[in-house]
Amino acid sequence: MITRLTAHSQSADWQRALARAVTDPEELFERLSLDPALLPATLKAAERFRVRVPLGYLGRMTPGDPNDPLLRQVLPLAEECLEVPGFQSDPVGDLESMPIPGLLHKYHGRVLLVTSGACAIHCRYCFRQHFPYRDASAIREAWPHILLYLRTHQDIQEVILSGGDPLTLNDEKLAAMVSDLAGIPHLRTLRLHSRLPVVLPERIDDALLGWLTSTRLRPIMVIHANHARELDGTTRAAMERLELAGVRLFNQTVLLKGINDNPDALATLSHALFDSGVQPYYLHMLDPVQGAAHFAVTEERALGIMDRLSRQLPGYLLPRLVREIPGQDKKTPLVQAPQAMDDSAI
Repeated sequence: MITRLTAHSQSADWQRALARAVTDPEELFERLSLDPALLPATLKAAERFRVRVPLGYLGRMTPGDPNDPLLRQVLPLAEECLEVPGFQSDPVGDLESMPIPGLLHKYHGRVLLVTSGACAIHCRYCFRQHFPYRDASAIREAWPHILLYLRTHQDIQEVILSGGDPLTLNDEKLAAMVSDLAGIPHLRTLRLHSRLPVVLPERIDDALLGWLTSTRLRPIMVIHANHARELDGTTRAAMERLELAGVRLFNQTVLLKGINDNPDALATLSHALFDSGVQPYYLHMLDPVQGAAHFAVTEERALGIMDRLSRQLPGYLLPRLVREIPGQDKKTPLVQAPQAMDDSAI
């Protein structure tokens, strides 16, 4: 997430918007009229994991409110510098699941490609904020070896483009990658995991829709929204373009203390997603990455929230509460005990 973006022509609207993102903590404080007393801690935390916030996303925040749920996702805090037992640099065992640099093969029938170390936004809870992107990228020298791996593993039907964020790559590079993948007969589905439709909706343009929908591979995009206020008119328009082009849309949310750890916030998010043509999919327990312990929600509280949420939402709007455990061959669902949870758990 902290690798510098590859330099290329800043001609498209999304590239210009990406280049204008706020990367200076002092500018972030100035634009949002934040208390200067908080700045020293932010500067210190930003030394280990830089700030990056697109202006459009920043514009959805409430000035002067340090507890704004969108700001809390991107504001470096002193707590990030604490060493907390159980929180580590590789919390989901990525490096142990990488037969080739940049290719993760954890689950049957699908692989994930780490296409880029860049993101349009630096979320403070990111589970790959310590990932060695320079040594483990699916592009450049590793690409021929990845294609050979995919050709020789005929049980693989789906390829997931992730990162970082794959949509920070330019369309020419992505189109070439997807064309190579489409040439492997047993591959059926192309899935992209991206935060850009939410934080930089300008990215969803004609060029992107062209390469994403022009091959035989069935396109799926999993976006990442944690709060209903992340979804405004610009994001809804981007989702509508994807949906009309035939891209299936799902959302993954991370359960974050102080941001969305209550059933009302999550219910509002599910309705906002559905109104945008996006299916609520997973609600993830926080991956225990070093620097993010202050976002953690206990399992008991998470189950209590889900119990209340299941009473508020129809089943098609209810995300599945899951945790990723290193070494497991699937996501681990968390389910309520047969008896109803005590509301005091929330």
